[in-house]
Amino acid sequence: MKITLITVGKTSFDFVKEGMAMYEKRLGRYIGFSRIEIPALSGTASLSPAEIKEKEGGLILKKLKEGDRVVLLDEKGERYTSTAWAARLGKLMDSGCRSLVFIIGGAYGFSPKVREAATEMLSLSDMTFSHQIIRLFFEEQLYRAMTIIKGEPYHNE
Repeated sequence: MKITLITVGKTSFDFVKEGMAMYEKRLGRYIGFSRIEIPALSGTASLSPAEIKEKEGGLILKKLKEGDRVVLLDEKGERYTSTAWAARLGKLMDSGCRSLVFIIGGAYGFSPKVREAATEMLSLSDMTFSHQIIRLFFEEQLYRAMTIIKGEPYHNE
């Protein structure tokens, strides 16, 4: 299985960039992983949040391929403990899913068309985090899940 993370905009935080580089390198031991950054929109001052979501949504949908299983990272999504998340990911891997795509939207979330393309939603917390920082949290949890699946000692119960 190949896992892709699609994000909207670049992160301006060096610590997030460094952390993502570390986890992406670690993930390479376990699974094919890539990240696609959709450029942030320019000239949005006159646009409503709904218009911004629509424009971002169009760019996101262009990156999806037939057969992708799409999971939105969304505050209204399913919540898991780390071990339950690892079990869920393991089931997806065993199911024959070839391409799993996680999407982190922009500051205003997802357009209705992107929501329609998704098969499920995942929440990493009841709290709200910036769309920049959640990238690092997601990659760490993906790495943690892989170590749990492999029975390695990274995760402590």
